[in-house]
Amino acid sequence: MHPLNIEPRLQSILQQEYPRFSDAEYTRRHAALAAVMDKHRCDHLLVVTDHRAGNAPQWVTGWPGTAEAYVIFRPGERMVMHMEWHNHVPLARRLARDVEVRWGEQRGIVLTVDELKRRGAKRIGVIGPLVVGKYRQLEAVFDVVALDGEYTQLRMRKSAEELDWLRIGAALSDAGMRALVAGTRPGLDERELAALVEAAYIGLGGTTMIHYIGVTAMDAPQRHVPPQYASTRKVRAGDIVTCELSAYWWDYPGQILRSFTVEADATPRYRELYAVAEATFDAVKAVLRHGTKMAEILEATALIERSGYTICDDLVHGFGGGYFQPIIGSKSRMAGKLPEMTLEENMTVVVQPNPVTTEADESIRSGVQVGELLRITRDGCETLHRLPRGLFRAGQII
Repeated sequence: MHPLNIEPRLQSILQQEYPRFSDAEYTRRHAALAAVMDKHRCDHLLVVTDHRAGNAPQWVTGWPGTAEAYVIFRPGERMVMHMEWHNHVPLARRLARDVEVRWGEQRGIVLTVDELKRRGAKRIGVIGPLVVGKYRQLEAVFDVVALDGEYTQLRMRKSAEELDWLRIGAALSDAGMRALVAGTRPGLDERELAALVEAAYIGLGGTTMIHYIGVTAMDAPQRHVPPQYASTRKVRAGDIVTCELSAYWWDYPGQILRSFTVEADATPRYRELYAVAEATFDAVKAVLRHGTKMAEILEATALIERSGYTICDDLVHGFGGGYFQPIIGSKSRMAGKLPEMTLEENMTVVVQPNPVTTEADESIRSGVQVGELLRITRDGCETLHRLPRGLFRAGQII
């Protein structure tokens, strides 16, 4: 049996030397980009990774874009990519599909501008986080249109192949959570707990997006939400551990949130918090389907406030290729203006109720975590994770 217990179809993706999407999938993506160009009257696109930020070159070419990558895209023509660093070029030439890969010589944006001028470009659409100085170099020569919003729209709806990669990311994330619950014991600190998580999936091809792990005493809580950076706080009997984990399969992560106690049963307060979290998860999940309106989702979170609690984190958010709308909190802690949209089939969202107590002093609040990544279907939703829900106990095999 495969260590992730996944279908043969997904195992075959893991077993490739370097995983690739099909030609048909790239044809779909490139046709979508061509439609965006036509809508905005652009003759070329510049697709960017800059200063190690931005995933659009990977979506367009298959190359993750380590330090810098400037991809020139025009329908019907072979793409050109200037990239850093020189020792990254050999692998980029293997992974980037239908791309002429060129070393950027530490002046990649200059070479990219020169290539666009050679092609007679006039109006350039830009996707990705190009820093201000480089953006101005483009604007000095071309009419430039920022298209990040259009790219986000393209990433919100997943193809069948993308959903399979997300299923692998979910399985890797599940493996990290299983290892964390099973391996947590008194004496380990939060850094060592993070090492348990990563060890579970690195050897299977996964990489880390996040592992937020919070450890606190149930009888004297000092954390109500998992911190983004691990501390030296050691695990003790009577603690509760709350965590949010995302392991990547290339650009496709899962996201799973769970809570568990250490050598003790949950206290009454934490039992109640957890029960509210589970009931809220079920209430939100029950309204998710193609066509769901945002007000329906917000209303489904109402048990949080009726139980006397609030939240700290967002309660629902789009996920998979980015952190997308719909981003929804609860009535006591809104996540900005309610988005004007409806859910669509094959969007993927994380539902993550995180009820917390309401003491004026935030440093003594209590909170728990429950949640996971879901796919929207025509008449409901599908969880992409296989890890059971529950208020677990450290050392438990799940």
